[in-house]
Amino acid sequence: MSINIVLVEPEIPQNTGNIVRLCVATNSKLHLIKPFGFSVSDKHLKRAGLDYWNLAEINYYESLKDFFDKNKSANLFYSTTKAANTYTSMEYKENPFILFGKESKGLPEELVRNNEKNSIRIPIAEKMRSLNLSNSVAIVVYEILKQDDFKGLVKKGNLTKHI
Repeated sequence: MSINIVLVEPEIPQNTGNIVRLCVATNSKLHLIKPFGFSVSDKHLKRAGLDYWNLAEINYYESLKDFFDKNKSANLFYSTTKAANTYTSMEYKENPFILFGKESKGLPEELVRNNEKNSIRIPIAEKMRSLNLSNSVAIVVYEILKQDDFKGLVKKGNLTKHI
């Protein structure tokens, strides 16, 4: 299974950089939808992604419409604080695409309203609006990997290897 992380109009370069590193670590693909709140040459973006940029599979889109036009048969899920379903209650099969909205506003409400069945949320305390974007992506990605028994990832550490 190939996980597809879709960032809709990301605003904070450090979050996107962290997500690039996560994508490389989990063999996930990254889809970035413009406009961005930063330049892809931003030093904070590059620093957060360390030296993993050349290892990441990244697709760029001019708009949400462009993304949907190019991924018509995608198995889509929508991560939002407004969903009724928790991220652990879904079965992620057939190369899921998980959409995450911009840090300041999330996904467009109409998009979520029209896709309630495939909208997911991470439970948080009532006093909080949301989690950090890169943390949210990591939580959902690792749930999907867990459901697939972490196929393709190293599951066993080796103490002597790092000493």
